[in-house]
Amino acid sequence: MGAFFNSMAGRVFAILVAGILASAALTLFLANHERHQFLDHVRTFHAAERVVQIVGLLEAAPAQAWPQMIVALNRNGVVAEISGAGHTAGISDPWLTSRLKERLGIGRQVEATNSPCLPQVDTTASASNASVLCHSVSIVLKGGSTLRLSLPPQTDRPATQTMPHLVLYGLAFAASLGVLAYLVTRMVTRPLRLLAWAATGLGNNIDRPALIESGPAEVREAASAFNLMQARLRSFIRERTQMLAAITHDLQTPLTRLRLRLEKVQDSELRGRLTGDLSSMQEMVRDGLELARSLDSGEAVQRMDFDSLLNSLCDDAVEAGQDVSLEGETGASVTAQPGAIRRCLTNLIDNAVKYGGYARLSARRGESPVIVRVRDGGPGIPESQLGAVFAPFFRLESSRSRETGGTGIGLTIARNIAEKHGGALYLRNHPQGGLEAVLELPLT
Repeated sequence: MGAFFNSMAGRVFAILVAGILASAALTLFLANHERHQFLDHVRTFHAAERVVQIVGLLEAAPAQAWPQMIVALNRNGVVAEISGAGHTAGISDPWLTSRLKERLGIGRQVEATNSPCLPQVDTTASASNASVLCHSVSIVLKGGSTLRLSLPPQTDRPATQTMPHLVLYGLAFAASLGVLAYLVTRMVTRPLRLLAWAATGLGNNIDRPALIESGPAEVREAASAFNLMQARLRSFIRERTQMLAAITHDLQTPLTRLRLRLEKVQDSELRGRLTGDLSSMQEMVRDGLELARSLDSGEAVQRMDFDSLLNSLCDDAVEAGQDVSLEGETGASVTAQPGAIRRCLTNLIDNAVKYGGYARLSARRGESPVIVRVRDGGPGIPESQLGAVFAPFFRLESSRSRETGGTGIGLTIARNIAEKHGGALYLRNHPQGGLEAVLELPLT
């Protein structure tokens, strides 16, 4: 889960969900506030109309009939009384007061408040009787008498949903929001994943297919720029390889002439040294060309039996008089350039035999890669030099000098081939002695 939220997709997902939930909560709060205000106005309007009707009935009837009418009103839930002057206790309700004056006349003495309901008022329909406020109104009638009314609280509030229903609605909303956010996140981050995948593939194979330039304008521009970069890199590497091949080819003729002329040198010792230097020069030129070709091989990729390749290499090494053995098998087939993989493993075997006396190969199949270990019987190398030996033409003076053969690019070529196939090659000093090269190739 932590890895997901550390990714671009996780962060976009979290921002979308948090933003939409915050917006929904704010919208719900504002809507609920407006709803309560609207209902309060409706209830006040209904209370004003009811008071106007009561005042109209009383003023239209003779004063002798008022006691009976008061009794009738009290039976209908309204507490009414005719009294002398006085003030109504409670919180002033200016909206109801102005509404009553508008209906009854500006000059009419009216006082409206919100106060706790009298015991006679029926509040059983309210959710919390202790906190219910009633409309209390004091109106001076035309005859000079004061009418006091206490109206019961309105019970026409829309029914609210129960908590289980609200929870279900909330879960449904969160689920739909999660699906929407996931789809949006996937749509937004998919071009980035494709670009990352293409960049990784470019490091392994410069001739990989170009990206499809589709989607929004920004995505098409990024894909176009990536394809242009790949084309330029491909052109640069091929030009370099062709240049090295041309230099190698052109050097062969003068080097051959030099060798022929060296044969005429009378001093045998001097002739031997010059011939050795010339051979080293030819070997460096040839290995330099091989190094360049390891980065730009045009060999076709095909499916091959990896165990058969290992057995074949070990048999060839034994026939050549090398101390090489193989233990274990992978039971896997890999998609690769057979010649390049053969060259990679041959370099590792030759390196182990040349500097360690023998090569002990072990192969197994991991969860994802095929793993081959090549161990030698040499003294190993310092831990600080385990990465440096992969540099082109790098040699360790203590164990790998030019007198023992080689120019120091065997491991470089082997690693280039491994990385081009999406694998890895690294060295480590074996706990029981000797240097061990570990090659990992993906099962593709």
